[in-house]
Amino acid sequence: MEPRSCDTFVALPPATIGNQVIFGKNSDRLSDEVQEIVYFPEKCSRPGEKLECTYIEIEQVEKTYAVVLSRPSWLWGAEMGANEVGVCIGNEAVWGKEEIDDEEALLGMDLVRLGLERAKTAEEAVDVIGNLLEKYGQGGNCSEDSMSFTYHNSFLLADRKEAWILETAGKYWAAEKVEEGIRNISNSLSITTKIDREHPGMREYAKTKGWWDGKKEFNFAAVYSYFNPSRISSSGDRFCEGYKLLRKHKGSMTAETMMEILCDKKSGINMEGGFMTTGSMVSILPQDLKQPCCHFFTGTPDPSRSFFKPFIFVPHIQKLIKTMSPSFGSEDPVKCKPRFQTKPDRRHELYKKHETALSAMETKGKAMLEQIKHLEKQKLKEVESIMKDTNLDKSSLVLLFSECVEEEIKVYE
Repeated sequence: MEPRSCDTFVALPPATIGNQVIFGKNSDRLSDEVQEIVYFPEKCSRPGEKLECTYIEIEQVEKTYAVVLSRPSWLWGAEMGANEVGVCIGNEAVWGKEEIDDEEALLGMDLVRLGLERAKTAEEAVDVIGNLLEKYGQGGNCSEDSMSFTYHNSFLLADRKEAWILETAGKYWAAEKVEEGIRNISNSLSITTKIDREHPGMREYAKTKGWWDGKKEFNFAAVYSYFNPSRISSSGDRFCEGYKLLRKHKGSMTAETMMEILCDKKSGINMEGGFMTTGSMVSILPQDLKQPCCHFFTGTPDPSRSFFKPFIFVPHIQKLIKTMSPSFGSEDPVKCKPRFQTKPDRRHELYKKHETALSAMETKGKAMLEQIKHLEKQKLKEVESIMKDTNLDKSSLVLLFSECVEEEIKVYE
């Protein structure tokens, strides 16, 4: 089985309804890997303090933003997430001409979390990730199993006004600004000649490797990609199908239609099999600063049979206990060290209930599925009202996500 993973989408005005930016991502991972939803509040650190990421230790910054993350439960970073100031980031595995170093460094998923914790805009997150790549590099096994699963990364970063595509090859990178319309990324390089930011040595490095003659117009994807028929077919097909689904709703995109895209199995966006969609996220980022951003997470596999639950940043949010995996003596950072000879059971409470319910959905008909999808539509309407109410008491939203989890669990019981 060749690893394949992930699709990330963004729609900006005028492609959306209501002057909003809509972000969406499916995290496609090994089918037995548990994805958890976790919240970390803002944090202040002492000068010189160190931060332990999945494999390496780096310098910590003085202050971080609060974040909500959907992440494989064995590591420090995240597949996707958002911060309290309205930045969303998701990453994709990409392969190209630049060799992947087996040496442990920052995972692409570490870079997702670091970008969210340290940046107040999508563009600033591009700088954060670019600087960290230059200083620490990227590398390390992206699987808890003994199977080697290594790759370089691309990122889709969005905030209330714009989005950025950031694609990497080792420490080298290129970034493209997206100010309107629709955009998606899959598992191949997609930035061509429109390059708005880049590593200062990226072009010269390509010349020294003989990939670019220095005369033709520089095309990042063409220069840094290599031909691999199986990967090009897989990621290319999903990229095209994903773009078709975005284009179908161009001008009328909402959070609900983004969820429908993530649920689509015919296109391959909602992946099944040994590699499957293990978690999904959709975010509403209003351009009106008076309105809160809202982030929906499943925390369970297969979005077509899961419940997108809303999360809004407000003061005094507590740990999201029922979507948090067991820590085995280390809550955060790093759950993956030391490696276990036998993989531990990392299923959180919601995951266990959903896992049992999936079998029931297949044997007992549609009633349970209809019930959770009814809940989903109900919460979408509630969020619409919340976002319009400028006088809303924010304290009423502290348990918004956790109460939705409780409602979902009741359906499964």
